[in-house]
Amino acid sequence: MTVGRTLTDQAPAPNIAAGDGPHYRMFVRDLVLASSIGAHAHERGASQRVRINVDLRIRESPAPLGDSLANVLSYEDIVSGIRALIAEGHINLVETLAEKIARMCLADRRVARAVVRVEKLDIYTDATSVGIEIARRQPAEAAANVLPLGPTGGG
Repeated sequence: MTVGRTLTDQAPAPNIAAGDGPHYRMFVRDLVLASSIGAHAHERGASQRVRINVDLRIRESPAPLGDSLANVLSYEDIVSGIRALIAEGHINLVETLAEKIARMCLADRRVARAVVRVEKLDIYTDATSVGIEIARRQPAEAAANVLPLGPTGGG
């Protein structure tokens, strides 16, 4: 080993799939929606409150933002997408809802990582909430083919 190694000799190459390199975080906190969710018979046909938190690690584009919504992932699109998933109908498991939300977020290849928490708020009188949290990453092959920023369709 030589003493004169440079910093670049020591630093590993960025892992694009892990979201290394320039990025920003976008989040949705404490989105509370009425949902038809639950595996038990008494949970079918009745809505209950769920709280959803989403934390996304988004790869930055080298292109300038231009102060334009068209050049970023819109949190409005994420919230609208979550509402649409819940409106599709009954879901048995909070795990299923979390997976659907993560897949929706990762459909945009700029999203390197999605952490999704889904909590049921009205299950126990002596607990604020029960639920799960998952973390999912963009598949490596999709991350290698990141498209340039363009219109997201949101406002």
